[in-house]
Amino acid sequence: MIEEIRNETGAQQTLGYVLTIGHEDGCARCHLDVTGAHTNRHDVLHGGIAATLLDNAMGATCSLTVDESARTPFLTISMATQFMAPVMAGTRVTATARITGGGRSILFLAADLVDETGVLIASATGVFKRARLQKGGDA
Repeated sequence: MIEEIRNETGAQQTLGYVLTIGHEDGCARCHLDVTGAHTNRHDVLHGGIAATLLDNAMGATCSLTVDESARTPFLTISMATQFMAPVMAGTRVTATARITGGGRSILFLAADLVDETGVLIASATGVFKRARLQKGGDA
């Protein structure tokens, strides 16, 4: 069963993206309806927001390896993003992540950001580490 996670973090509240989990493939997805608030001075989706969607999809996919609610914290160690095509306001984009390797505490992932017609907007690879939170919530 697909579960939508909305407004759980400050970033979600500010940007308005929705995280979905519970997909048969075990991969998290991050969805955004692009508006003018998400565009750069060229009227296309800002690259930093595209990277944020990819990062969130990868982090949640990591969490799903140990927690079906996708709330176990993982930290981004490194991330490389490639941008292929612009996307304008009025378009829905979806970032989907997948695990490509790793072990118990370090995972390697890849993710793609596509528009509703399947056009590849951006892709990323990342290395993530399971966070061990200290008392009080500090990592």
